[in-house]
Amino acid sequence: MKWIDTTRIGTGLLSLGLAATGCADATTNNAGQVAQLRAALVADTCQGHDDHDSASLREHARRRAVRWKRGGGNVPRDRQVSLQLLGFNDFHGQLAPRTLSDRPVGGAAVLASYLTDASRGLEANTLIVHAGDYVGASPPSSALLQDEPAISFLNTLANEHCKYKRASTSKCNVVGTLGNHEFDEGKEELLRLLDGGDHASGPFLDETWRGSRVPYVSANVVDTNTGEPILPPYVIQKLAGVPVAVLGAVLKETPSVVTPSGVAGLSFLDEADAINRYVPELQEQGIHTFIVTIHQGLTQASYEGSTSADAEAPSGALLDIIERLHDDIDVVISGHTHGFTNALVNNILVTQAFSASTAFSDIDLVVDSETNDVVAKTAQVITTWGDEGPGLTPDPAITALVEAADAKVAPLVSVVVGETAAAITRTPNDAGESTLGNLIADAQRTAVAADFAFMNPGGIRADLPAGTLTWGTLFTVQPFGNSVVKLSLTGQQIYDLLNQQWGAPQPGGGRIMQVSGLSYTWDASVPEGGQRVTEVRAANGDPISLTERYDVAANSFIAAGGDNFSVFTLSTDQLGGPLDLDALIAHISTLPQPLELSVEGRIQR
Repeated sequence: MKWIDTTRIGTGLLSLGLAATGCADATTNNAGQVAQLRAALVADTCQGHDDHDSASLREHARRRAVRWKRGGGNVPRDRQVSLQLLGFNDFHGQLAPRTLSDRPVGGAAVLASYLTDASRGLEANTLIVHAGDYVGASPPSSALLQDEPAISFLNTLANEHCKYKRASTSKCNVVGTLGNHEFDEGKEELLRLLDGGDHASGPFLDETWRGSRVPYVSANVVDTNTGEPILPPYVIQKLAGVPVAVLGAVLKETPSVVTPSGVAGLSFLDEADAINRYVPELQEQGIHTFIVTIHQGLTQASYEGSTSADAEAPSGALLDIIERLHDDIDVVISGHTHGFTNALVNNILVTQAFSASTAFSDIDLVVDSETNDVVAKTAQVITTWGDEGPGLTPDPAITALVEAADAKVAPLVSVVVGETAAAITRTPNDAGESTLGNLIADAQRTAVAADFAFMNPGGIRADLPAGTLTWGTLFTVQPFGNSVVKLSLTGQQIYDLLNQQWGAPQPGGGRIMQVSGLSYTWDASVPEGGQRVTEVRAANGDPISLTERYDVAANSFIAAGGDNFSVFTLSTDQLGGPLDLDALIAHISTLPQPLELSVEGRIQR
């Protein structure tokens, strides 16, 4: 079925908006037309909720370009039902606000204020959906409390119909799915976090941890022995009387980006196949509004305003999945790549709203109530600025939750570890080397007295700011709780390992490991899959021997083959060491203060 991109509202949707408000003085002039989908959604504007009909809202609506299904505008107005989806992704336990372009942005309380404002008066028509990595790689205020405060925030977003123990109802207003980081501590800890029960080091803020009131869905994570999904593959929610199916999935490559112990006993199926499997049985129930929330993503240049056919086309691993999805699927709310997406791909509206509470996707749908089929859709990705609009009034209950979490972890995170003369960042130069990567690799090599060390860039989660360094600052940089592992590899295996930097799961982009105790040169003109590394040299400048064995340090994630660095698994003599965070703290304490570091040319391109 073809879809039409238009910058004006169709007469059917416009008349629905006017009819729904019941306003006696409604007209069809331009002032009315610019209200677009919002006019259709806000059914009680004339009953004392005229704050929705503001100049800024009208300007916001004016920019929207509606994607109409061909012929959808001819659906009678009394059959048109307007729905709203509010999507966010990769929250990563980001309870506190952040700074972007010298402006406050995000944080749980600010995100909540935006979501509440967007759904005010539209509660029966609105569903909040998150696309995984809601927890894991979190700041200390969440991570040190086993991410329970983050789940408590999600519970606060949930309405009175959302129940504990996965006893979801069709009127629950929030749905989530799993990301790869939900598996950082394994299936048992994931299920404890969702279903309740105190952690061994708890209780934390709650006397008894009750779990999540928000239903989670995942169609493609199954128990290896039984083949059955570990969570419901989908939920059916009723929005304004329309049955809406929400199906979940996580990237099938999760085992390559998570410590093997975290996915033990689990299998990750092809995403599209797993999702499509359930569509026919849902169609038999009369459902034709399908939402997919998936932890896999695209890359697209960001832009303001509504879904635009003129925007740069997105690219990335999710494209192949979308191309194979059932043609009755309407919207894909995505994540994982921590970027922007607002595009129509194969007639499916695809969104992603950056990460860490800094934005959300505001998605508007129009459904034919006779067929339950979506006939119009559009979206806008909205930044959650803390110095304007809803951000000026953060949710007070969630503010109190964040303050309680901060107070709980304050005695540990405030311990001073060192000082920097200037910011030490993970930003790589053209060859792939960064100052922070060098520091961490040096720390791990020192911790286990190895010849060389390798550090995956994905494990470096934040920069070190200029000034005082606290335990909490360093935890934010290395939050995973990996241990440092000592193992041995031959020189040839080290060449092979370095050449794996341009393989799966991120073809094209590469993932240049940070190194210590050696330097190497790589040739970008050699095609991927070829031998890009031309020479590896020891600290004294001599080429390493291909046959000699060397002691190597790496974190436990990549030592177990994480990020598809499978060469590490060829070592049969691995020896465990300290936690990576402890190694970093110990190393910093031995260095002259304040720290002054620079890129040293360890990696040459």
